Amino acid sequence: MNSLFFKGKVSYPDYELNFDLSLPGSGITALFGASGAGKSTLLRAVAGLVKPADGIIRVKEETWQHDNEKIFIPTYKRSLGFVFQDARLFSHLNVADNLLFGMKRIKTARKNISLEKAIDLLGIGHLTDRMPDTLSGGEKQRVSIARALATDPEIMLMDEPLAALDMKRKSEILPYLQRLNDELHIPILYVSHALDEVSALADLLVLLEKGKVVASGKTGEMLTRLDLPLAFYDTASAIIDGKVIAKDPEFCLNTLSFSGGFIQLPGERFKPGQTVRLRIQARDVSLATEKPANTSILNILETTVVNLSNDSEGEVMVELDAKGTRLLSRITSKSASLLKLVKGKPIYAQVKGIAVIE
Repeated sequence: MNSLFFKGKVSYPDYELNFDLSLPGSGITALFGASGAGKSTLLRAVAGLVKPADGIIRVKEETWQHDNEKIFIPTYKRSLGFVFQDARLFSHLNVADNLLFGMKRIKTARKNISLEKAIDLLGIGHLTDRMPDTLSGGEKQRVSIARALATDPEIMLMDEPLAALDMKRKSEILPYLQRLNDELHIPILYVSHALDEVSALADLLVLLEKGKVVASGKTGEMLTRLDLPLAFYDTASAIIDGKVIAKDPEFCLNTLSFSGGFIQLPGERFKPGQTVRLRIQARDVSLATEKPANTSILNILETTVVNLSNDSEGEVMVELDAKGTRLLSRITSKSASLLKLVKGKPIYAQVKGIAVIE
């Protein structure tokens, strides 16, 4: 059994969370929703910080709660790493001692993730002699994540770990979180209400609303479904997982292949053979009934209209299929009318290379 299963109910005087989830035993699963949706409460139930009624909490081979079998493992005996919004480092200990403090919980039989591995994954080797008050917000959070990871957990729980950081610090720490997902085979439950974080990190997305699980599925599919609210956020986006197949040094231009064709974008940071997750916002995708010529836009993709939203304040959201990859395009209702868009209509999608987000 290499999966996660969570079921139960948490009740408060004015609020109730109901959940019944089967999730994969690896990768990042995002718990997404507005404030009060139940994201953090679900995380706390998995950790044993709250005890759900009629609860079953199972992580791979271990059952942490099963009410019918009268099983409840307290938090301190659960093999988990918990990362909060604030780093919660011990101010009187340097970074090395903060890391060592967490290792006291490791079972002697478990040595899958060493302290050295955690330090390397988070890139904090040069910080070990520093005191917490000398670190930036991003550095503190990287130390906090490494400390949780060094306990060699069966599961990582992250409760809005980037919420307290500005955009610059966020962009610094995201690659480290992506690296955890790429190099480790432990599940990560990641709570967030920031769609850009979810788009960049999550393999699976669970959408919560007012204490209920509205939908769950692969992140790329969830973000582009027009029957869900995610497709109508200001930052509504689609995800492309591409592979770098060519570089043009003269123009500092990279070509990536994906199921729907090719995407070109500028940048020196990409390497041939590298797999890259790209985000294309709906507002950056324009449409044409014929393949454009003599245009500055390099990315022109053959797509098919899958679905259209109802007109809303003069706007239409169009769901597109690019040979198996879903895209979104936000256009005016007049444009949709002029193009005579209907389900099944072939259409060209245009994307500026400089608008593609890594």
